[in-house]
Amino acid sequence: MGNEVNCTVTQSGKPSTGRALLETSEIIFRGESARFKIPFSSVSEVRVEDGELHVRTKDDLFTFRLGPKAEKWHEKIANPKSLIAKLGVKPGEPVTLIGRVPSAFGASLKKHGAKLATPKASVAPRWIFFAADSREDLTDVKRVAKSVQGTTALWIIYPKGQKQITEADVRSLGLASGLTDIKVTSFSPTHTALKFVLPKAKR
Repeated sequence: MGNEVNCTVTQSGKPSTGRALLETSEIIFRGESARFKIPFSSVSEVRVEDGELHVRTKDDLFTFRLGPKAEKWHEKIANPKSLIAKLGVKPGEPVTLIGRVPSAFGASLKKHGAKLATPKASVAPRWIFFAADSREDLTDVKRVAKSVQGTTALWIIYPKGQKQITEADVRSLGLASGLTDIKVTSFSPTHTALKFVLPKAKR
């Protein structure tokens, strides 16, 4: 992924080599001697100097040695995209919500200009958002996948860091339903979203 890189990070004067991931609303670092998350909301200053990304919070200063990618990360942290823009939904596009999708997300879609449609609408939606909180909920994936036609995209939303449902569970059910996964993103601090589409040969 373009937003995941191997790098060295210095925190409180101590360097650590590992892997940094730039999510929608946070930076995640997993290293040999350090592991941490930096929510964008906690960042008081971010700047780039000689290929180094300097991220300051009220408690610490983190220096990521990213080389040419430092400028790109700086732009995404300083000017983060909205969730809906990150997911790819455009004004006027039909969207279907299935399962316990947060009501605030539905409200944001309406404000954005998307057209909310019921699962039984005559016109195939451009986007389907399906919320699954457990493996039992995933049993509906094959049924939902039948609504994926042409360029329709299915985002499956599931809890982060839960044993009762994992990314592997979601991916395997999507693939078993005849779809292919092409993107994963942070939906919220507590949930992840995995995007599925039809294979190119079937569109």
